[in-house]
Amino acid sequence: MNLTVAPDYLVACAGFIYILAFLIINQVVLRCMLLVGSAFYVAYYAVVAGEPLWMAIFTNIGISAANFVGLLILLFRNSRFAVPREHSDIYPIFSLLPPGDFRTLVRLGRRRVLDEDAVLTHDGAPVDTLYFVLKGEAAAEKRGETFMLPERIFIGEVGYLTRDGASATTRLAKGSEVLEWDVARLRSKAKRSARFNLALDALISKDLAAKVSRAGAPRDSVAASAPVSVA
Repeated sequence: MNLTVAPDYLVACAGFIYILAFLIINQVVLRCMLLVGSAFYVAYYAVVAGEPLWMAIFTNIGISAANFVGLLILLFRNSRFAVPREHSDIYPIFSLLPPGDFRTLVRLGRRRVLDEDAVLTHDGAPVDTLYFVLKGEAAAEKRGETFMLPERIFIGEVGYLTRDGASATTRLAKGSEVLEWDVARLRSKAKRSARFNLALDALISKDLAAKVSRAGAPRDSVAASAPVSVA
């Protein structure tokens, strides 16, 4: 192979790899292929002229460096290292979320143990706070009836999704542990990040589906007392 042909092969390989990369949805694979393609471009700029085209080489190296940093962030976001250590014990409950989205979710909220009985929602009132009951006894009053709620459920999720008032008054006993989020702040984050919004919607939808399933259970079951929604 003579030297006048080699640069053509290099740029052809680089272009072909770039084309394949942009046809791939998986962001990790896409970024890895772009790094390989950039390496071919750097090699091409090094041999295509009588002397290396340093400006083009440095520009491609800079682009590759930015791509590599983005790849590292992407890998970190999807790894268990992204799960905050102080919340690693509850991540299995939220395993539907990728680690990075779970990290965002818990950092937007607050985890606490109630030091006294608390009313989480009032029937008909706007829902300003979204709750997730980690541990504890919750009771809801709806249409004159009182029923117990299981642990590990959202409280206020329908109000968060629909912006309607709460459909029940919900109380949580002293010593219960909850995660809570300011609804306005949560909506703002979801509006800015489509990925986070989809992940949160999927998590809430799973919770609603579980409530519907429990509502259809036999009446003598403890879980049957849970309504379809207590938001």
